[in-house]
Amino acid sequence: MPRKHSLLLAVALLAGICFSAPCALADSTTSYTGTLSSPEDYATETLTLASAATVTLQTWSFGGGVNGDGTTISAGGFDPLLAIFSGTGSGATILTDSMDNAIATSDVLSNYGSFLGCPPAGQVDIGGDVCGDITMSLSLAAGTYTIVLSDADYIPVALYDNGTLGEGFLDLTGGAFQTCNVVGSTTTCADDTADWAFDVTAPGSSGGGSGMGTGGGSVPEPATLFLLSGGLAAVGSLRRRGLRARAAGSRSAA
Repeated sequence: MPRKHSLLLAVALLAGICFSAPCALADSTTSYTGTLSSPEDYATETLTLASAATVTLQTWSFGGGVNGDGTTISAGGFDPLLAIFSGTGSGATILTDSMDNAIATSDVLSNYGSFLGCPPAGQVDIGGDVCGDITMSLSLAAGTYTIVLSDADYIPVALYDNGTLGEGFLDLTGGAFQTCNVVGSTTTCADDTADWAFDVTAPGSSGGGSGMGTGGGSVPEPATLFLLSGGLAAVGSLRRRGLRARAAGSRSAA
């Protein structure tokens, strides 16, 4: 058989297999970058899955690295928070795991050790090497999701009651992008930029454009936070910029 006809037959057979049984789609990575207008700002990206899939999120802007587009991301951005909501808009509901914990993390939350993103992202020397980036791998059903990225200390209230994006955010930033590291009796702080960067890797997915917001809605007082927290959202127990916020009286002591 001529080679051309042989190639056409192979393509036809492959097409027949894909029509008669589901074909696995290759993973693809989409890279997103941007800049927040203030610590009380956040970015959203929409992810639509045609079928159940494993989705991996990777941030880059705190420690830097090479993203999925092959672009080198500089270190020095703020340490981020990532949260995943089902649906879009203010009614989007935060996803929870099998233990009913909200699927969200940052380096001020008690679950951060399960989502350390370094490597592949780098670390920053702030009185010692510090990791502030996130790697999050999730098994998601088909549907549309909203990925929320904010400063680590600008926390969706939905984390505390498994609620909606429309509930707003708890602001523990002290009005600044800053990361502090406490080693023994020595505290070292670094001012961060407002830049953010993250990748989404998933098969057969489609993404939406970036949305920005200021996280309006009712926000509990810090004392109420600890009544709501339920373990996942224990803040201030690691290392952080909280020194500035606590000095301003905007959060309780860890």
